[in-house]
Amino acid sequence: MPGPAPAVAAVRRAVRDVIRQIPSGATVLVACSGGPDSLALAAGLAFEGPKAGLRAGALVVDHALQPGSAAVADAAGAACATLGLDPVEVIRVEVSPGRSGVEDAARQARYAALEAAAGRHTAALVLLGHTRDDQAEQVLLGLARGSGARSLSGMPPARGPFARPLLGVSRAQTEAACAALGLTAWRDPHNADPAYARVRARQAIGVLEQALGPGLAASLARSATLLRDDAGLLDELASRARARLTEPAEDSAPNGFVGPPGGPLRVSGTRVSAIELAALHPALRRRIWRILAAEAGARALTAVHLDLLDGLVTRWRGQGPVDLPGQVMAARSAGVLSLHRAPPG
Repeated sequence: MPGPAPAVAAVRRAVRDVIRQIPSGATVLVACSGGPDSLALAAGLAFEGPKAGLRAGALVVDHALQPGSAAVADAAGAACATLGLDPVEVIRVEVSPGRSGVEDAARQARYAALEAAAGRHTAALVLLGHTRDDQAEQVLLGLARGSGARSLSGMPPARGPFARPLLGVSRAQTEAACAALGLTAWRDPHNADPAYARVRARQAIGVLEQALGPGLAASLARSATLLRDDAGLLDELASRARARLTEPAEDSAPNGFVGPPGGPLRVSGTRVSAIELAALHPALRRRIWRILAAEAGARALTAVHLDLLDGLVTRWRGQGPVDLPGQVMAARSAGVLSLHRAPPG
């Protein structure tokens, strides 16, 4: 008796490798948009989950960003139910674009909804359908931002309640898996809209592969894997150094401000010594900046942001605060470094 098509087998194997450590009886959910990547993943979980003694379900997020999005989400939910997944929940979210743009706002809303749903269903894991091609695009975007090894290490295979089984599977394979299984996938028009950075990265990879030869996407994804362990070690060392360099502030105030205007600024009850931070290796210092920036609410720092932040330590001439994405400001006063949200108005 012939086995499954090679692409179907590749997807199933990827799912099996991820869920093998989950205890029998637990719930695993797949985030499914109805597109070929997540639909192939849903089919893989529907096949492998029950074999592993797991309850396999699906979550569909409707971002309401396109006409007819509710019907698309409902159709994706129905496809998941037809595959045998249960429970299947369609979640409507509200996307409020801020300074970071629609893409980032939609991503934040989606992940928040998925994490909340995982809690409602007491799920051990939520599977995401990012493929090797998505990983390559992520690495290329990191290169364009010039934002360091952590960015170039791409998306992690697992973090918190989320796992990405298909990072070693190509987009062509998920397309082939859907075709072999007779699944009709939804084609998101946003995936062809160059207004989105990820679409432009996808197009750029296609152009580069024509110039340099095929296999660029796979090479970029492999580079991400190699860099991830290195970046992980440096991040761990930076976290330890950060813990040594900071101490609780004696007092705090709303919005992270402490003391009179012009006095030392502190955020989230934390002080950081500029002198001690300056003594660290630049690779650790940059990572500590990222940690502090993330805690203050800043996102998507570029190499330019990091250089300006480091200037508060290595090139201090009394310069003013540094503005960061997310309405966050970094400042130095009386030898104390701080990051805080900008005051209203």
